[in-house]
Parts: sequence; C-alpha cells; structure tokens
Amino acid sequence: MERVVQLHIEKLPEGLYLATSAEVQGLVVQGRTIQETIEIARDVAKKLIEAQSNTGATLQPAGEAFDYPLIIAL
Repeated sequence: MERVVQLHIEKLPEGLYLATSAEVQGLVVQGRTIQETIEIARDVAKKLIEAQSNTGATLQPAGEAFDYPLIIAL
C-alpha cells in the first residue's frame, strides 16, 4: 500500500534543509541536501504513520520553501 504525504521543505539560513508535514504529526527532519532531507523524511514518516496507526491516532512552517509530495510504501 502507498500513501501520499505532502512535505513542506525550506532552506534554512545555515544552509540545511528542513522538512515538515501538516499531515504527519511530529514529522520534523533536517538534511544537508534536498535529496537527503527527503530520504530521512520518508523513513521518519513511515515510522510515525505505523506508530500512530498502532495507537489508533489520526494523522495531522522563511527563506526558500516548497511543498513536495512524498509517497510512502507501507
């Protein structure tokens, strides 16, 4: 099964990238590149979604920023 999660990615003044998602509560990750940030976000989102589904919980941002649809295989 796959799920699409919208990521919000922004470049921080320090040069790192920050990814968050309004759809996955608790998803906040940083990476040195956009690709690294997306890969970390994919792993963290998968774990958060699995943990939230086990507890029965439901899923719920300066500088350069954009949204990215993240597809997660569950």
